[in-house]
Order: sequence, then structure tokens, then C-alpha cells
Amino acid sequence: MADVTAPSAIDDILAEHAGLEMQLSDPALHNNPAEARRVGKRFAELAPIMSAYTKLQTAREDLTAARELAADDASFAAEVPDLEDQVQELEKTLTDLLAPRDPHDADDVVLEVKSGEGGEESALFASDLARMYIRYAERRGWKVEVLDATLSDLGGYKEATITIKSREPSRDGVWSRLKFEGGVHRVQRVPVTESQGRIHTSAAGILIYPEPDEVEQVQIDEGDLRIDVYRSSGKGGQGVNTTDSAVRITHLPTGIVVTCQNERSQLQNKIRAMQVLAARLQLLAEEQADAEAAAGRASQIRTVDRSERIRTYNFPENRITDHRIGFKAHNLDAVLDGDLDAVLDALGEADRAARLAAE
Repeated sequence: MADVTAPSAIDDILAEHAGLEMQLSDPALHNNPAEARRVGKRFAELAPIMSAYTKLQTAREDLTAARELAADDASFAAEVPDLEDQVQELEKTLTDLLAPRDPHDADDVVLEVKSGEGGEESALFASDLARMYIRYAERRGWKVEVLDATLSDLGGYKEATITIKSREPSRDGVWSRLKFEGGVHRVQRVPVTESQGRIHTSAAGILIYPEPDEVEQVQIDEGDLRIDVYRSSGKGGQGVNTTDSAVRITHLPTGIVVTCQNERSQLQNKIRAMQVLAARLQLLAEEQADAEAAAGRASQIRTVDRSERIRTYNFPENRITDHRIGFKAHNLDAVLDGDLDAVLDALGEADRAARLAAE
């Protein structure tokens, strides 16, 4: 763990923050929107560190002054213990902020939901999961866009691709909250198609990955792509089923397929599909380059099998169970309505403890 009592532990942060502040005050930066986003994003990431550091410096100065005054006037001595506690707490806060972090924590995400075993019931559960994440994003004030969705006969999702973006740059972005959601989610309930009232078990899969700010961050050779256009499908909307505006991009070297049909034009669909493809390729590159990252993401969905689950949603008992950390709560109805903070907080704390233990 970083020692904030040593000036060198934060010197680099102070210098970087000062440099970013100078860049943000330069009018020329606004002529380069991509660079302006990058600088603004990093500046926002450092803001909590700078705030804690400033408070710590002030508290240390107050403590020094109180000790000096206490030597001449005993009435100031009563302030010393409180100030010592304040300094100690701020040092702990700053140490935590300087601890190793996931480099993607400030990023936006692409989330894919896929039905698995269980037929229509699995597709309906997949749509329940998609709605859960959309409701959670709405609670956080994030922007949500459904890029592509394939519906089942009963209106569930066979598969869907969703982007979730924060409205303002932040150290703790969408990825920092949702990165643990990748994997197999299992449901136990009486399906709408069940006439005997029997409880069934089925599953749906979630794949989630950071979305790069710009497609240019990931090198994509146009010669490696097969781009197909087709007629959009789905419910209503002007232009749907009248033009070949939907786009399917296949990355031939990896076999990754991305589709987008919810934008109003073929060009817009292609741009969004390329952004999703870039995110998928970035994730793949990181997995190949970093064995630790590959191990960490191995828990994400590969095959949607009921036995490979990270979480169970038990409707008869109104219970949610996260099997990775042993988390249990009996508020399933609230969770499916987007009240995910309790389980996400528990997962984040477990991850933080693991990172600190690994230092």
C-alpha cells in the first residue's frame, strides 16, 4: 500500500494534475474533441485524490498549530486528539485512493445479454436482466442505448447489445460498477409457459467489456472485415423494414460478429457496430497480452450452461445469491427493478481487498 506520509508517493499525481489543469485552460484543446475528452476524463479521475490530499494538508497544518498553541495555552490541548484522528482518517482515505486500480474503471461499457438453456423462459429472463441493468443505469443517471436485439416469440431477448455511458467523466465510471456482472446468471421460477406450476431452472449469459473512447484506439484493418447490410427487423418505427439499414460486421481473423440495427441510417449503424467491434478486439488483445486479466475475465460467459453460474435469482424465495462471494439478499423484486448497489458494493469491496492483499 502506498505510504502517503512520503512526499514522493503523490508527487507524480500532483505534477500530472497541474499539467492537466494547464491543458484544460488552453483554448486550443477544444479544437481536438477526442483529446479534450481524454484530458477531461483523466482530470476527473484525479479529482478525489487531489481533494483528499488538500484536506490532509490542511488537517496536518491545523494539528501542528494546535500542538504549538497547546504548549502555551492548555485550552488548545483538547483539539489535538480530534485533529490527530482526522489526520489519521484522511491518510487512510488517501492511501486507499492511491491503491492499485483497474485501468478501465472510468470507462463506459458495452453489455451483451444472451439467452441460454431454457428456450423461451431463458429469453424472457435475458430480457429481465437487460431491464435490470437499464433501470440501474437510469438510477445512476447514465445514458443507455440498445444497439441490437433479437426477440423471441414471447418478446424475450435471444440476444441484445447495449451501451451504457456516464454523462460526466468520473474516476468511478460505469465499468467500475458493472465489471463484475459478466458470467452466467441462473433463474429459478415458474415459467409463463408452465401449465403445471412447476419451478424450472434456466440461465442467461452476460458479457461486459469497456468501450474505448475512439475506434482509432484499436487498429482494425478494413481488409479483415466482411460487412453485410440487411433489412432491420423488430417493432415499428419509421424506416424499419423499408431500407437495408442494419449492419453486420464480421472480423474474419477472430470470427467476432457484431450487429447494429437501431440507428436510423446504415452509416450510423456501421459507426456504432465499429465501436462495439473495437471494444471486443480491445478486450481480446488484453486477454492475450495479460495472463492475469485473462484469468480474471475467465468467469465471464463462454457457454450458457446452468451449472456455470455466478448468481442465482430464486423467485419463490425472493432471493438473490452471488456465489462468488457468498452474498445473499431477500429483495429479488427490488434488485430486478435496478436496486443493485448492495451486491455491487459487496463485489467491489471483495475485489479491493484482493488487490490490497496482492501487493
